[in-house]
Amino acid sequence: MHSNTRRDFLKKIGGIVSGTVLASSKIFAADKQPPLGLQLYTVRDEIKEDLEGTIRKISEIGYSGVETYFLPKEISLKETAELLEKYGLEVLAMHSELPTDQKKKDKILKRAELYNSKRVVWHGWPETDRFANLDKMKKTVKRYNKVNKFLQKNGLELGLHNHWWEFEKVEGRYPFYYLLENLDKDIFFEIDVYWTKTGGVDPVKALNDFGDRASLVHIKDGPATTGGKPIHEQVAVGQGNLDIEEICKAAQSHADWLIVELDDCKTDIFEAIEDSYNYLTNNNLAG
Repeated sequence: MHSNTRRDFLKKIGGIVSGTVLASSKIFAADKQPPLGLQLYTVRDEIKEDLEGTIRKISEIGYSGVETYFLPKEISLKETAELLEKYGLEVLAMHSELPTDQKKKDKILKRAELYNSKRVVWHGWPETDRFANLDKMKKTVKRYNKVNKFLQKNGLELGLHNHWWEFEKVEGRYPFYYLLENLDKDIFFEIDVYWTKTGGVDPVKALNDFGDRASLVHIKDGPATTGGKPIHEQVAVGQGNLDIEEICKAAQSHADWLIVELDDCKTDIFEAIEDSYNYLTNNNLAG
C-alpha cells in the first residue's frame, strides 16, 4: 500500500512538472513571436470620419503599434500623434515619400519627432520606370543610398516596401533582389507577402532569402493574382490564398514587427482587422 501510494504520488508530481514545463515552453515560444501592428492606410476612410474612435478601436482589438501613412490635410499630425500615445500605440514605422528635397526632408524630420519613430519606409507607389532595366536599377540604388545617408545623419533608418513589380523579372533579375545585393547594408526591407506572391515569387522563399534585412513584414491575404478577382479584393488574414502559417514561421527569426494591412476589403473593415488579429495571435503566429 505504501509503495503503490508513493508511485502514484510521484506520477502525479511528474505530470504536474511536465505540464508546467510544457506550459512554460509555450509561453516562451509565444514571447518570441514578433509583435503585431496595423498599417493605418487600412482604416483611411474611418480616420476621416472619426480619428479618435478609429485609433481607440485599433487599441481595443489588441494591436501593439501602427504604421502611419499620409494623413488627409484636414487631420492634424500633432493630434494624431497625441491620440496614438494616449491609446498606447507605438508608431513602428512611417510610410513616406523619399526625402529628396529640403521641403520633404523638413516634413519627415518633423513627422519623426512628433511620432517618436525612427523608421522611414518608402512606400514604393506608383510603378515608374526606376526598375525598367539594369541601368535604371543602378541609378535607383545610388538615389536610395543618398537618401539613406541623410536619414542616418538624423538618427533615422530607411526601409523599402514592395508591390508586385519588384518581384517580376527585368533583364533576368528581380528588382528587389538587385536592391538587396547592391544597396547599403543598413537599408532594411519591408516585405509585403501578398504583393510578393502576386508578382510570382514564393513569399516564404523571399523572407528566407532576405533574412535579417526583412525586419518589417506586411501580412495580408486574398486572391494574390492578377487574373480573376481584382488583386485589391483582400480579406481577413487566414481567409485567402496565402500560406500564412508558413509565412509567419519564416518571418519569426528576424522580423521586428508583423503588420496587418488591407488595401481594400468588401466586408466591415474593423471586423476584418479583428479577425486578422485573432487568427494571428490565437495561432501563436504573432505576439
